[in-house]
Formats: sequence, structure tokens, C-alpha cells
Amino acid sequence: MQTLTVIIPTFNEENYIQDCLQSVAFAHQIIIIDSYSTDATLSIAKTFNCEIIQRHFDNFSNQKNEAIKLAKSDWILFIDADERVTEKLKYEILNTIETSTHDAYKIKFPHFYMNRFLYHTENKVVRLVRNQDIYFEGEVHEKLIHKGTVGLLKNFMIHYTYKGLFHYIKKKDSYAWFQAKMLLDKNKKATYFHLIFKPFYRFIHTYFIRRGFLDGVPGLAVASIDAYGVFSRYVKMILTNKGLK
Repeated sequence: MQTLTVIIPTFNEENYIQDCLQSVAFAHQIIIIDSYSTDATLSIAKTFNCEIIQRHFDNFSNQKNEAIKLAKSDWILFIDADERVTEKLKYEILNTIETSTHDAYKIKFPHFYMNRFLYHTENKVVRLVRNQDIYFEGEVHEKLIHKGTVGLLKNFMIHYTYKGLFHYIKKKDSYAWFQAKMLLDKNKKATYFHLIFKPFYRFIHTYFIRRGFLDGVPGLAVASIDAYGVFSRYVKMILTNKGLK
């Protein structure tokens, strides 16, 4: 029998952690890697059968890599506190790890915005992986490094992506600082090309190529704010270069 560990990074997730933990209660091991939450996140988590470790946050990769060291199962599922494993996905995961033909699997994440799921604005991310020589790299939008081939699960993961317009924009701004730093560390420079063309291309890609227009007004909002996020990244590179952060 193949076993499963679930790893959940948290910081002040009292409104989400209970439902998240309930959705992964079928796992053989649950590890919460917490960045010293100041709300009720940990008191809620302690009512579940899970292991809790705390670590001061420096970047997303290091948080998850610390938790990987404690994973005892054959497979690991990475999930955020605002995500939920549905019943269909649960049974697909359990069946997959018993009969797997791949070493890692992508899961589909439709965005949730304006009280609806945007099925044409979805991400496909490797989240289920065999626990063999795996680690994350990158400070934001971290990448899971693993061996072997990658499959795709059929069922969606529920993800309450954005908790309102201002939360969405704040999240984009937060990521933009990380991304700007990563580019500057690689000696990249921001030009007018980046400031003008890159955001425009992101809008076209999200709204037309990925068919976000089929999601109505929410799809238009997501494409616009995605473009803003790209613009913000390069503006922050310029600000950082000038010492104006």
C-alpha cells in the first residue's frame, strides 16, 4: 500500500485552515509548516491529527523544503490553506498513487474570483509527486524539482484564489517584489520594452490565448490585473536599482 503525506504552508489562515485540513484528512501524514501565525491558525490545526513545525519565512521554497525533510510517505501532495481536495480528486489521488505510471502529477486549478470558478483561467501545477530526491527552487512561484515523467489528473483542486479585488492586487504587488529581486540577482535590467510589451502580451495571453474572455467580466478583470502584475514587476526593478524601494 502506497502512503501519502500532505504538506501545507501557513501564515494567518484561520478562515481557511479548518476546511483545508478536513479535505485532506485521508492522508497518512499531514505536515503544517507555519510562519509564526498570530491568529487562530495553529489552535485550529491542533484539533486535527497533523504535525506542526514553525519557521521564520524567508521564501516559499525554503519553507516547503524544510517540511519535505519530515515527510515519511511514498508520495507527497503540496496544498495551500485556501485550497480544497474534492471527493472526486481524493479518490483519484488514492487510485493514482497505487497504480501510477508517472513520478509526478499536475493538478488543474481554476481561479475563483467574483464568486465563481473561472474554468478558462486555470493553472496546471505539479503538486503530487513521488517522495524521491525532490526539492523546490525559486523565491516566488517556486518550482518543484523532481525526476521522472509527469502526468495530469482529471479532477480539479478547489482554490479560493483571490479574496477580493484589493487582496488580488496586494498579492500581485507582493509577488512583484520577489520577482524583481530574482531578476536583479541575475543581472537583468528593465527597459521600455519590458514596461510596455510584456504587460500587453500577458493580457493577450490570459484573455485571448487562454480564452479568459469566456469567463465574462471576471475573466477580463483577471487578465487586466495579471498585466498589472507584470508591469509592477519591472517598475519595482527600476525602483530597487535607484534605491527607492
